[in-house]
Amino acid sequence: MTLPDRMKHDLLQYLKGHRKTNLITIYLLFLEKKFHMNPVLFPMEKKIYQSLDDLIQHLEKENKLWRETEICIQYGQQSVNEETKKIYICPFTGKVFGDNTHPNPQDAIYDWVSSCPENTESVDGMKVKRFFVSEDPEVIKNYIKPRKDAIKKVVFSSAITGKLFNSKEAVIQDFKQNHIKHMTLFEVQNQNRYDLEEKFLQLLQDQINEEKITVFVQELSQHKEFTPYLDQWIE
Repeated sequence: MTLPDRMKHDLLQYLKGHRKTNLITIYLLFLEKKFHMNPVLFPMEKKIYQSLDDLIQHLEKENKLWRETEICIQYGQQSVNEETKKIYICPFTGKVFGDNTHPNPQDAIYDWVSSCPENTESVDGMKVKRFFVSEDPEVIKNYIKPRKDAIKKVVFSSAITGKLFNSKEAVIQDFKQNHIKHMTLFEVQNQNRYDLEEKFLQLLQDQINEEKITVFVQELSQHKEFTPYLDQWIE
């Protein structure tokens, strides 16, 4: 159980900033750094994992993080089509409403021209509600625009919320931001509400015992910087 310089520096910095730290707390901090532990709680499973990467690997393996799905993308409804018999046209912008594509085309054209920024005509300070009407098939034909075909696209849905995302990476990013809680090893040891993932639990059981802690104390005693803290713990 060696204590590299970087590890020694980190432990001393923590002790200097937390004067009342006990032996178990500093030992847990040592384990965190030695085994690169960054515990996370996944509330949905009520389980704690050794790291976020471990949790994500587990959920991906169980297909519990994201799912591939296919959506159909329709482009906007046509204002005028082959079935249109009558159209209402804004003379300022060319905006058009068809009698079969809008539920109230005459009301719609009134509303449009009355607030149209291109309409600068007014009478007694009120915008003129002037527009064109046509039932001529040849005029109507000029306003028919080919509609793009619908396309199908593969996207990804969150297995937790059902929300759609453009990529797996976006699902994972949302998961990291909204569905986990980071914890310290000290917090993990002092809670009894959640289970520990099996491998994480086994690692802690192997490392947190009287024999290992004694070896840790012996290693600290080789570095005089820890002497004041060791004296305090022994007392």
